[in-house]
Amino acid sequence: MAKIRIINIDTNNLEKYPPRCFLNPKHEGNVKKYEWLNERFKEGLKIKQIYTEDKKCIGFIEYTLGEFAWRSVNAKGLMFIHCLWVSPNKFKSKGYGTMLIDECLKDAKKEKQNGVAVITSEGSFMAGKSLFLKNGFKEIEQQKPSFTLLVKEFKKTTLPKLNSPEKELKKYTGLNLVYSRQCPWVVRSIAELSEIAKKKKLDLKITELKTAREAQRAPSIYGTFSLIYDGKIYADHYISTTRFKNILEKELNL
Repeated sequence: MAKIRIINIDTNNLEKYPPRCFLNPKHEGNVKKYEWLNERFKEGLKIKQIYTEDKKCIGFIEYTLGEFAWRSVNAKGLMFIHCLWVSPNKFKSKGYGTMLIDECLKDAKKEKQNGVAVITSEGSFMAGKSLFLKNGFKEIEQQKPSFTLLVKEFKKTTLPKLNSPEKELKKYTGLNLVYSRQCPWVVRSIAELSEIAKKKKLDLKITELKTAREAQRAPSIYGTFSLIYDGKIYADHYISTTRFKNILEKELNL
């Protein structure tokens, strides 16, 4: 294992240690995420990053109190993990992911939470469940296409529960993009997809989820991005312009 250090990111050092998933510092997606983070830090959100001796960021975890989770979940009384990654691949399977989870577990205990919860997916945009299972988490609920809710309890408590996106989906008629600024890549995707819709003269309605409460009632479990047409979800995470065009032309005939 390489010699590393873990840095706690906050308002004071965010620009010095930006998470590597962020875009160019001047990109709108990055700026919007910074604004979002500075508000979330006030609610207790934490970001921890792993740096090597040569000052390269190889890992990242973002988590907050369950009542402020930006996913379609009820996790009050628990710490909730939004994101976790280790990259590039040569640093995977070396214990760094476990180190980041341990940081979250320690903070959850300090905050007198009853445990830690997380939603995983087998897609490339969210962490898979295997790492959490290896660290003592247990599966408690699943929802299509591949979302899994897991929890690690410190003591017996009310278990977290996935909310019901189906009820929310019915509220959206026509072509809709529902998003939050929790992920900077989503903001970039919104701009690109909006331009395509404009060229096609489509009425694309864009809704931003601006609070954790709104995100917990999102029309998809991930919450950060939803492409919806007449109450049916066609993408539950940010997509490429090519994929968007294919959905419009081949699936919706628009």
